[in-house]
Amino acid sequence: MKDLGVLHYFLGLQIEYQPQGLLVHQSKYIRDLLYKVHMFDSKPCTTPCHPNQKLLNHGSPPFHDPGLYRSIVGALQYLTFTRPDIAYSVNQVCQFMHSPLDSHFVAVKRILRYLKGSLHLGLCFQPGNLDIRAYTDADWAGDPNDRRSTTGFVVFLGDNPISWSSKKQHTVSRSSTEAEYRAMATTTAEVVWIQQLLQDLSLSPSTTPLLHCDNISAMALATNPILHSKAKHIEIDCHFVRERVQQGTIMLQFVNSSDQFADILTKGLCFPLFSSHCHNLMLADAQHKIEGEC
Repeated sequence: MKDLGVLHYFLGLQIEYQPQGLLVHQSKYIRDLLYKVHMFDSKPCTTPCHPNQKLLNHGSPPFHDPGLYRSIVGALQYLTFTRPDIAYSVNQVCQFMHSPLDSHFVAVKRILRYLKGSLHLGLCFQPGNLDIRAYTDADWAGDPNDRRSTTGFVVFLGDNPISWSSKKQHTVSRSSTEAEYRAMATTTAEVVWIQQLLQDLSLSPSTTPLLHCDNISAMALATNPILHSKAKHIEIDCHFVRERVQQGTIMLQFVNSSDQFADILTKGLCFPLFSSHCHNLMLADAQHKIEGEC
C-alpha cells in the first residue's frame, strides 16, 4: 500500500477541505460534459425542470440520435452522487432511454443548462451528532403515462445528507395514502440498513431515528392496527413500517409540506421553493481547482 496524501480528486469527485468540514462536488466532470455536448456556452437556467413538469411518451417526433441521448443521461446519473437537486429531473429523463423523443431531449438540455448555472455546487459535510432523521414523500399518480407515483426520500446523519432517492413506484397506488405509505416503507428500509451499517462500524446514534412525513393518513395507518382493514390491497411488505414503529426502532413525525425536504425529489418546483430545499440539502458553492485542471 502507498500513502497518496490528502485526497483531492477521485473518480470525478472533487474534495475541498474547509474549516467547517468537507465539500464534495463534481465541477470538472460537469465542465467536461458540457464541452462534450457543445453546451458550455449555453444560457443558464435556475431550475433543472419546469414546475410540475410531466414528460409524455407521445406527442413529439422521435429523437434522431438515441445513442447520444443515452450517453448524456448516463453521465447525468453519475452526477446525482453529489447533486440531489437534479435527482428528480434525471429520473424523469431516464424513463425514456429506449425510445427518446425530441421533447425528452429538450428536458435533458434544460438539466444541462441548470448545471451550467450551478457548476460549483456540491455537498457540504460537517462534523456533528450521529442522529438519523429522514424525510419521505410521494407524488401520487404523478406519471401521466401509467399513473404510477414517484417516491422521494432523503436521509440525514446529523445535518449531513447521506442517502437520497427519486424513483417511480412499481405498482399503481389507489390513493395518496397508499402512495405515501409505500414511500415510507422504502425509506424505513433505507434507515434500517444505515442503522445496521453504523452498528457494524461500532457507532450508535443517541436517539431513535425520526421519519418525517406530510401525510397524516399514512402515519395513522403505520401506527394504528385498526385501520389496516382499509388497506388490505396494499402489499404485505408495506407493513414493514408498522412493525418497526411497534418495535421502537423508528419514530414518525408529521411535517408540513412546505418543510418537506424530500419534495424536491418527487416533482418540479418553482425557483423560490427549489432554492430553499437546495439549501436544506446542504448544497454549497465551491471554487476548488484541482492540479492539472485548466
